[in-house]
Amino acid sequence: MSDTAVESIQPPKGKPKWLRVKLPTGKKYTQLRRLVDTYDLHTICTSGSCPNMGECWGEGTATFMILGNVCTRSCGFCGVKTGRPSAVDWAEPEKVARSIKIMGIRHAVVTSVDRDDLKDMGSIIWAETVKAIRRMNPETTLETLIPDFQGIESHLDRILEVAPEVISHNMETVRRLTREVRIQAKYDRSLGVLRYLKENGAHRTKSGIMLGLGEQEAEVIQTMEDLREAGVDVVTIGQYLQPSKKHLPVKEFITPEQFDAYREIGLELGFRHVESGALVRSSYKAHKHIE
Repeated sequence: MSDTAVESIQPPKGKPKWLRVKLPTGKKYTQLRRLVDTYDLHTICTSGSCPNMGECWGEGTATFMILGNVCTRSCGFCGVKTGRPSAVDWAEPEKVARSIKIMGIRHAVVTSVDRDDLKDMGSIIWAETVKAIRRMNPETTLETLIPDFQGIESHLDRILEVAPEVISHNMETVRRLTREVRIQAKYDRSLGVLRYLKENGAHRTKSGIMLGLGEQEAEVIQTMEDLREAGVDVVTIGQYLQPSKKHLPVKEFITPEQFDAYREIGLELGFRHVESGALVRSSYKAHKHIE
């Protein structure tokens, strides 16, 4: 299929049946929901209305966002507000660690907005958060889903020094669409970040991409090949869903069969884990990715 043909794809009219989400249920979910409401705890699971919240919470996994809720970047796919972020909350590491303890989380995923406004780009708070979680929750395993820190190695070193079980950084899309989808990011810089992390001691590295933005199958496979060449261990592949009318439109709903095919291709390429499905998100089944 030519690039011209890709650009001419008409947006689909409605969500297919395989994107229907079941309401979260279960004893563990109910307990965590009550704790979150009682103590006013903040998780991406709730604020982002994640379709997998019930399943992940039932397995003792939750995702927390640090460094505020305003991003310095304006990616075309992301529903997080863009603007001037508030001052850094230096008490945040202890707050996140306490939330994890209250919820009894066995595996925590920590992510953040981009903070290009800060000299350290937030890497110090990142490291302090991991340290606080370790002190207060010594049995909890960790995944850090980090921004690119503009590829600055001294910032990446701070993450490596605190040694989370998994370090993740998302490519989000294929090379051709990167400038449109991730306006201030660079495809090769993200690859370089992942390669640097692996070559300098990261136990396990991970990345994720979204489909349905107009990419071709060959481009998806090339992205997976690039990630494997960079030493990435785990990849997640999910369906892009438009957060609002202001964001990039969905150009295609990928079928379950195609997601299954990408999973098989990923395993053949040598990834340790491949999560591929319409409702897969970065932290989906994250606890399994440290095994």
